[in-house]
Amino acid sequence: MLHIILYAIVPIFVVMALGFFSGKAGAFSGSDARVLNKVVLNYALPAALFVSIVKANRSMLAVDGKLTIIAFTVLLACFFLVYFVFKMYKGNTASDAAVSALISGSPTIGFLGFAVLEPIFGTSASVGLVIAIVAIEVNAIGIPLGLCLLNSADAAKAAAENGGKKPNPWIPVINALKQPVAWAPILAVVLVLFGVKWPSYLDPSFTLISGANASLACFAAGITLSSVKVVFNGQVWMGSFLKLIVMPLAVLAVGLIFHMEPFNLKMLVMASALPPAMSGIIIASRYNVYVATGTSSLAVSTLLFMGACPMWIWLTDVAIKMFA
Repeated sequence: MLHIILYAIVPIFVVMALGFFSGKAGAFSGSDARVLNKVVLNYALPAALFVSIVKANRSMLAVDGKLTIIAFTVLLACFFLVYFVFKMYKGNTASDAAVSALISGSPTIGFLGFAVLEPIFGTSASVGLVIAIVAIEVNAIGIPLGLCLLNSADAAKAAAENGGKKPNPWIPVINALKQPVAWAPILAVVLVLFGVKWPSYLDPSFTLISGANASLACFAAGITLSSVKVVFNGQVWMGSFLKLIVMPLAVLAVGLIFHMEPFNLKMLVMASALPPAMSGIIIASRYNVYVATGTSSLAVSTLLFMGACPMWIWLTDVAIKMFA
């Protein structure tokens, strides 16, 4: 646990703090954070998502069909749960709810997956399999879906301002798929399904820019925190509860009901218990939607994860002994 805190959690807060104090010192502003997030969203994050997924293969998805189905079904259900819960909050728009789902409805698997799971479960191929499956659900399904909901909300708002004319329902989908952060992971999945082998000599051309993804995202989040009022309202705590408690609990319950292999179940529970996805914060800042509450929710959830991580390790072991 100390290794996870020092090597996975602490660096997030260090870089965020650097961005925060840089913003407070006047070196950067909120508009600078949006520029940095534009770089991440349009270039660094798509490159990171593409490379992480395209290195998988078809057999990885077929090795454990039960693992794949449960991961996709439960995580997607939790995504929509967050969306509808936050849509019901007074004063929230559909755009706010879409960004909330992108943040609290998805684990930050690409950023912290290996950093958290490998120290706990080792460096076996099974660890990579779980991370790859969750990454495909979060990045190739969750992000495009969230962008569709966000664009759909914008289209509905524009229609209301233009006399109530109903927009073409495909426009939000098309607008979402135009974004590199949406089509890059989908393209990677298509290449994997067609069995296209990714040549290793192309890695350096992608990893150079993708390496800026996590650091720039954390730094920009810190700048954003310095330029907005940090909030600790009910939505922040609700987002943390849904992400750190409800999502892993749902995975654990469904996994036990359908008799998942215990080791895979443990890893999937831990993957689902990871803090909120950084990509949600990047999209929030890029569209200037739900920024203050979303960024505050990320910070609170990441801090609470230090307690949630050992709790879920223990609870999963107890549940498997009792019900498996």
